This record gives sequence, C-alpha cells and structure tokens, in this order.
Amino acid sequence: MTPLHDRIRAVVWRENALELLDQRQLPGALLYRRLTDAAEVAKAIQDMVVRGAPAIGIAAAYGVVLAARARHVESPDHWRERIGDDLAALAAARPTAVNLVWALRRMERVIAQTAGDPAERLLTEARMIHEEDIAANRRMGGLGAALLGARGAVLTHCNAGALATGGYGTALGVIRRGYEQGLIERVYADETRPWLQGARLTAWELAEDGIPVTLLADGAAAALMQCGRVRWVIVGADRIAANGDVANKIGTYGLAVAARYHGVRFMVVAPTSTVDMHIPNGAAIPIEQRAAEELLTLGGQPVAAAGAEVWNPSFDVTPAALVDALVTERGVALAPDAEKMARLMAT
Repeated sequence: MTPLHDRIRAVVWRENALELLDQRQLPGALLYRRLTDAAEVAKAIQDMVVRGAPAIGIAAAYGVVLAARARHVESPDHWRERIGDDLAALAAARPTAVNLVWALRRMERVIAQTAGDPAERLLTEARMIHEEDIAANRRMGGLGAALLGARGAVLTHCNAGALATGGYGTALGVIRRGYEQGLIERVYADETRPWLQGARLTAWELAEDGIPVTLLADGAAAALMQCGRVRWVIVGADRIAANGDVANKIGTYGLAVAARYHGVRFMVVAPTSTVDMHIPNGAAIPIEQRAAEELLTLGGQPVAAAGAEVWNPSFDVTPAALVDALVTERGVALAPDAEKMARLMAT
C-alpha cells in the first residue's frame, strides 16, 4: 500500500528506456525526458535534469543497462571491454555524490558474473537498487519521525524528497511521516541558491502532497530560528565521512551553526549508500565546483556586476559535532562520531 503524501516519482524505467522528470523545468512544467543511451544519462546527471544523491545513483544504474544493451549488440563477445568508457562517463558526471559510484560498483559486480546478453540481469539489479531505496526511505521516515517529540514546525534545505530519491524521500520522508502522525504542523523551506531547489522543488513537492510549506530566503533562516519558529532542521546528505561529517548542499553548514546557537536540533537523513567509510573526515570529501554562470545569471539574464569573480561550491561540510541525529535505514546514530559510524555500518 502506498503511504499518504507519496505520489511523485522522478526516475521511471518504461518500455526499455529511462524517463527522468526534468527538474530544471519545475515548477513551470512537468516534463519527462526519455533517454536511450548511457551518454544521455551521464549528461542528464551532469546538467541536473536529475539530482539528489540517491536519484543520481538509480539513474546511473539504469544507464548501465542502456550501455550494456548497446555494447552487446555492437560486439556480443567483447561488450565487457567496451562498456568501460560508459561506466567512467557515468562516474564522472557528479563527483561528490557517493551513491553514484556505489550504484555503479553494484552493477559492475553483476557485469563480472554475467555471460551472454547482460541486459536482463542488469535491469533486475537496477530495479532492485530503485526498490531498495524507496523501502529504505520509508524506514528512515519512521525512524526520524520517532525523534521529533512535541508537535511543531521544521526547516529543510535544498530538496531531499521524492525528487531526489527513488521515491518518498530522505529528509522529506521524515517530514511526510511526521506530518501524517501529527508531529509536524508546517515546513519552512530555504530557497537554496543558486539553483533554487527549495523554491522550485521542495515547495512544489510539499504543496503537491498537501503539506503546509512556507518559503524563505536562505539568509532568513537564522532569524526564523531566533524567533523560535522551528524545533528541528532536517536535511539530506550527498556524502557522509567515516567520522560522521556530512557533505550536503551549500548552505547546510551555516544552518547547522545557527541551529546549535539557537537550541534547534539538527537531523541528517540519508541511506547507508551515502556513507563513505573510505573517507576519514569531511576535509577529504571532494567538493564539486560549479560554473560561474550559475551565480552571475538567473534564468539566462545577468544579475551580477561585470568583472565579478565567482566561488561556487555545490556542497559544504557540516562537522559531526553539529549533528544531533543521523538517521539511516540501518538505524539512528545520535551525536555521530567515528565509533558510532563504525557500529552503524557493521549492522
């Protein structure tokens, strides 16, 4: 049975092709792009047709299916050698989101074990990755909602909902479950410059599911906390280091600092596929630098002074010391540290 407030799917496999909801067009248009080869999938990931670490991984897995099908047709006896370039292109599309490489490694294991036409076995694995993500999100929703306590409002940043995952969402999965249980009365959503994922995606997603949402400028979040309007900040993650440091959309670190000062609790919600135990701490997480035009223009129109230089990291790192709760499908780590992360990942 589909839970309440869960109608949105951004990644769909249909009739032997991958269909991605073009998130650049939201909320103005609901447009699915039909992709039939791995190069198109890699470009869609890079260009942010699809975004959000879990959704990127799922899209990449389906991209491997498309690549394997094409390479096997070209060369039935040598498709394994030829698929290497496709895997590399997919892996390079977004360097920070560890789910991308995690999903590709799962697909590579199937490739190594497959003789003959690989398409059907790889499609089964990709669908499994997709279904496991949705199930994990629903479990995290319940675990995170159990931490909320008394009814109140929450603040979220960027989009960690159904649009960023296989479905239901990570941070928004907790919010969906909390709202269903009467624990959340309202969601405040940061606009999330420069791509405005909060304004365009989170506000749209929550409004579509009938959850009260109030949009605010990124710079207004600390004042909102100062007014006592929120009890929790709830965010997702793109990569989590072995010590519990969290890389997430730029602006998350500032929220965590403000939350700690104002006594607002800070929750990170992410599947264990986002945890990279090979990265000792946040300083070792590669941070993607995006194009200057994302800050210099808006909707194709210049908004900055000519000659201004740009620093445009897509993510920042929140130290584990500022995280009150890390929620995964395997369980919850309160005040995460290296020891707690090791126990969690050994579960």
